[in-house]
Amino acid sequence: MNADNLQQVPWQSRTGATLIVDGFKRYNREFRRITQRAEQHFVNRDFAAQSRDLNARIELYDASVADISTTLIEILGEAASRRDIWEGIKAAYAELIQSELDQELYKTFYNTLTRRFFKTRGVAPAIEFVALDIEPTDRITHPVARLVYHPNGDWQRGFEKLLADTPFARHFTDLEACANRLAEALAQRVQHWPNGAARAIELLQTRFYRERRCYLMGRLFGDDRFGPIVIALTNSDAGIEADALIVDREDFSQLVGFTRSYFLADFETVGDAIVFLQTLAPRKPVDEWYAMLGRLKQAKTERYRHFVRHFDQARDDTGAPELFRHADGERGMVMAVFTLHSYPLVFKLIRDQFAPPKNVTREEVAAKYQLVFKHDRAGRLIDAQEFRFLRFPLARFHQPLLDELVQGCAQSVYVDGDDLVIMHCYVERKLRPLNLFVKEAPTELVHKAVVDYGQAIKDLAISNIFPGDLLLKNFGVTRHSRAIFYDYDEICLVTECRFRRMPEPSDHDEEMHHGAWYHVDDFDVFPEQFPRFLGLTDAQREALIAAHGDIFTVPFWLDLQNRFRKGLPPEMTPYPERLRLRSGAGL
Repeated sequence: MNADNLQQVPWQSRTGATLIVDGFKRYNREFRRITQRAEQHFVNRDFAAQSRDLNARIELYDASVADISTTLIEILGEAASRRDIWEGIKAAYAELIQSELDQELYKTFYNTLTRRFFKTRGVAPAIEFVALDIEPTDRITHPVARLVYHPNGDWQRGFEKLLADTPFARHFTDLEACANRLAEALAQRVQHWPNGAARAIELLQTRFYRERRCYLMGRLFGDDRFGPIVIALTNSDAGIEADALIVDREDFSQLVGFTRSYFLADFETVGDAIVFLQTLAPRKPVDEWYAMLGRLKQAKTERYRHFVRHFDQARDDTGAPELFRHADGERGMVMAVFTLHSYPLVFKLIRDQFAPPKNVTREEVAAKYQLVFKHDRAGRLIDAQEFRFLRFPLARFHQPLLDELVQGCAQSVYVDGDDLVIMHCYVERKLRPLNLFVKEAPTELVHKAVVDYGQAIKDLAISNIFPGDLLLKNFGVTRHSRAIFYDYDEICLVTECRFRRMPEPSDHDEEMHHGAWYHVDDFDVFPEQFPRFLGLTDAQREALIAAHGDIFTVPFWLDLQNRFRKGLPPEMTPYPERLRLRSGAGL
């Protein structure tokens, strides 16, 4: 549409389009302003303020959409609810954003508004932007800002220059010592490269902040290869130090994985950054990169885009369209879970009624997911995205699954003609349930996963999360054999629990009584009981207790509660100890 045609659009459409463009720009400015504060929070060690900012940034999108919705109604009146006006708004909006970078972000913001006004079930191409066949990053032509270092073999000097170029260089405890440790670590970690040498670093100018750390990220080049390089910085009372060096793709992948909290990283254009970052972890989906950078609505858009593209083409072994089926694992008492087995996502719907002994409400389950959404996920909680009003053909559901959804999830789904409309669900990455993994995998991998299951409980505890239900079926296993918790209906804060020792029976009748003969309140937890119900073999249980036996004792949990109440939470390192530059370095 050119300028002349734009004038033929009703004034309400032109005005609406301008209001939405301005609304997105205000949102984006505030998003970036919040993100930019992370640098000062890191320097000042004001991590509580950084946590508040992260939550404020999460809430900003919905608040901005609500604000512009109100403005549209005030200015356009009844025209704000007319589809013909919105068809004109879409045309005018497309013209207005033609020269903008990150157009996909603008389009997603617009689509969110149309769904607010029309409660769209499925997709409405006349009033929404639909581009299932286009990758948003395909058209990126503006290289992301970066710094390049060619140290000519003198990596001590190279790292000194790199650290000195940071805006907080004067706050290092000993910049030269940090550079020396980085140079030594790099030499050791690239010794298997051809000629055993790295030649150059291409570093993003933007710094990444998460929890108590700052990350410098970029690409490390050798003679015939390149890979990621990440320098993790910490800030203690003594000052800033280089704490870890990451140059392995698998280690990098775990650092930016879907079980981690979002980064605060300020980019002029997000698409540019994602094009660069994808070269460091090519297997990571685009939607997860958007999520990692805090662009959560765009992450949902990309996740939907990729899934629908696959769904439309997915065929089973007979050549027929592939059907949605129950996800592998035990059926949940609170959630109905289904999947397309050829795609790495699961869809989770809250059931209308929960079987005993579950005594939570639908609202409480939703609140648990909100808790996880805003909490430090510690690398152990899967990122769940909330979707509304998805529409799929009835014919694409396996009949037993369809019957269960229609009969048992009526508050979440309804049939509309030949389609099933899902009014509300959570979508997560698919993992292999741990209770199945321990029966299927080689002994060596099972041992690793069981021990990591214990570490997962510890990592969650250190972030003030108690899973509630520790059964193996509530954990999944990643391709790295990491144990991840994904059943949130009983999750709570460690500080909310009452950790108790098992009472001693006072007589023979109590000792022989089937079930609990003592009173148990809702938040009572008996750690000594945990090993009895996990379904592990004797060898697996012994390996778990040998590595993490303290999680089955009351003192472990009481000590943690004490530390939280004193404002002295224990340190949790978001990468393996082997990647650190010296033992004990940190906060």
